[in-house]
Amino acid sequence: MAYKANILLGQITRTHGFEGAVTVKLEKTFVKKIPELESVFLIIEGKPVPFLIVSVEHPGIDTLWLKFDGYESVQKVQEFTGLKVFLTSESQKKSHEEDLNVLIGYNVFSADNRKLGCITGLIENPGQVLLNLAAEDGRELLVPFHENLIIRTDRKKKILRMDLPEGLTELNS
Repeated sequence: MAYKANILLGQITRTHGFEGAVTVKLEKTFVKKIPELESVFLIIEGKPVPFLIVSVEHPGIDTLWLKFDGYESVQKVQEFTGLKVFLTSESQKKSHEEDLNVLIGYNVFSADNRKLGCITGLIENPGQVLLNLAAEDGRELLVPFHENLIIRTDRKKKILRMDLPEGLTELNS
């Protein structure tokens, strides 16, 4: 699985205690809501390196104490001071799912303005999200949700316009 390290959680400012914990100064977007953390990426020599987290403490409004698996001493984590900490795609998954759930109830139209159906649910598969549509004729359609297939989204009218490959909607018949 390919991970994306593109959401900055914060920066390591110093070590904490004597058991290998580090202090992370959080970015403003995470001051009020800290995601559940299992792992993070540290940018070392310009490349994202994954680290498993064994403990997280939140001692202050904009501070976290993180302890990484396999790093039990100050000497081992001292070199991390100043490094940026990024969330992994696994950490992003929950918020991504919540974002997609707003699509439930949207009407889906094809590029030629034909109504395909109403989104009744989402199916999360590894590497692919499927939209579950209730079609006008009573059928259930499964449509891949991918940015290359989306023409336009109208949030006010709850409309999703998609350019689907020819014959895709007939596969579900």
